[in-house]
Amino acid sequence: MSLLQIENLSLTIHGALILKQVNLTIDPGQIVAVTGESGSGKSMTALAVMQLPPNGAEMDGTIRLGGQDLLTRSEVEMCALRGASIGMVFQEPMTALNPVKTIGDQVMETILIHKAMTLTPARARAEEVLTRVGLPSDRFPLSRYPHELSGGQRQRVVIAMAIALRPKLLIADEPTTALDVTTQAQILDLLKGLVREYDMGLLMITHDLAVVADMADQITVMRQGEVVESGPTRHLLHNMQHPYTRMLFEASGHQVTLPEPAQSHPLLEVNQVVRDYRLPRKGLLDAPRHHRAVDGVSFTLNRGERLGLVGESGCGKSTLTKAILGLEEVQSGQILLDGQPVFTGHKPNLAVRKKMQVVFQDPYGSFNPRHRVARLITEPFHLLETPPTGSERQDRIAEMLVAVGLGPDDAGKYIHEFSGGQRQRIAIARALIIRPELILFDEAVSALDVSVRAQILDLLAELCEAYDLTYLFISHDLSVVHTITDRVLVMQSGRIVEQGETDQVFTTPKHPYTQTLIAAAPRLPELGKVPA
Repeated sequence: MSLLQIENLSLTIHGALILKQVNLTIDPGQIVAVTGESGSGKSMTALAVMQLPPNGAEMDGTIRLGGQDLLTRSEVEMCALRGASIGMVFQEPMTALNPVKTIGDQVMETILIHKAMTLTPARARAEEVLTRVGLPSDRFPLSRYPHELSGGQRQRVVIAMAIALRPKLLIADEPTTALDVTTQAQILDLLKGLVREYDMGLLMITHDLAVVADMADQITVMRQGEVVESGPTRHLLHNMQHPYTRMLFEASGHQVTLPEPAQSHPLLEVNQVVRDYRLPRKGLLDAPRHHRAVDGVSFTLNRGERLGLVGESGCGKSTLTKAILGLEEVQSGQILLDGQPVFTGHKPNLAVRKKMQVVFQDPYGSFNPRHRVARLITEPFHLLETPPTGSERQDRIAEMLVAVGLGPDDAGKYIHEFSGGQRQRIAIARALIIRPELILFDEAVSALDVSVRAQILDLLAELCEAYDLTYLFISHDLSVVHTITDRVLVMQSGRIVEQGETDQVFTTPKHPYTQTLIAAAPRLPELGKVPA
């Protein structure tokens, strides 16, 4: 008997059809990946299995877990199943965890709510499962709080909570989207190991086929609430029938062609930069301690060049970015933009600061939702001595919106009226509107669907042609950095351990750390070429 059977599942919310006749089966010990763009119904299918649909939802069809029809179960009965028979790992661990409770208490909570055991055995089980997910108590005591852990470590805590009672079915909703490649590989290996060890079924939700190409036994492709193609992984990747599946495949490995950079003088010069952070004293009389986040970093970025910066979380990328932007003062070394220092004394040089702009990872979080697009993208005008006004201002807004693939009429809309990809286009328009000398892209495409990501990369290539962009592209996604940069820097523990032409570094990496990063990056199989 199958572990999970979804048959002819349809779901409406206030009359709008969200899921259409969805069929899906998972056996014990099997990994099934559900892939598709945002809005395809992947997460809604998972929420339907958990019986946690939004208000106003109505469902039709059957969802059977071990023979039990979940659609006929009361909320009390579902509460008994959630956590015990069905575990769920959410995409963003920091919002899934309670910031004021220790990791031990949060793993124990699942056990105690289901009254599976008393307090002392529950603490022992919490310690056991945290050790199983790679957080042994000698290094990660149960008394730690979520903010004391890295993103990958927090995701391991969420997984420990989900498997504390060894559920029959584990649902993982985009569990690796925001993680660097080595942490992503570790989490995927952990999930595969748990499936083998506990013989449970795993429903893996992802938008990236490359992530699950070597992991899933079965792939189901969803589009606009319905299954368009499904089959064993190897067969589906090598014999794609539906055009949408082919589109997803091509977008996962999308490549762009950048214009040749003009040979010119240095624009950004970083010379032996050091940035330390003070740590708490271990004891009242102990000497103060410091953590060196950036350790003697030096590099040059020429005008018109596109430079990548890669490395794991915690390697110092964000700290270096803040120093370049003049947001954090460095202890030693110098950062020059077009020959002028970013800092003068202990204060940022505003004359230099206005020559730089940044595009952030989360476009929605970087905008004020109360303001219209016209005001949002003209925020950098305050850096100018004589900002444009009247018709000149309106012309500049329209020009930038058209340049990023939107329309002049979008200036009057609010940010919530746009999709994730459109919001990122607006963020790029905001960065471009004052014609900066340098743009910093901080994980600017890591949260986007593969198809939207491909569109944004194509947009950057077009903007490089039109505006001769110079940028520093910071990302943990090596495939993106490979296609969108001319040179790349590899950062580990605050140091640049390798740098060079992008193709050369990715093809013949010299440093062991670079080799590890490239080996850990997910990739689609060579044989999976899309039929004509």
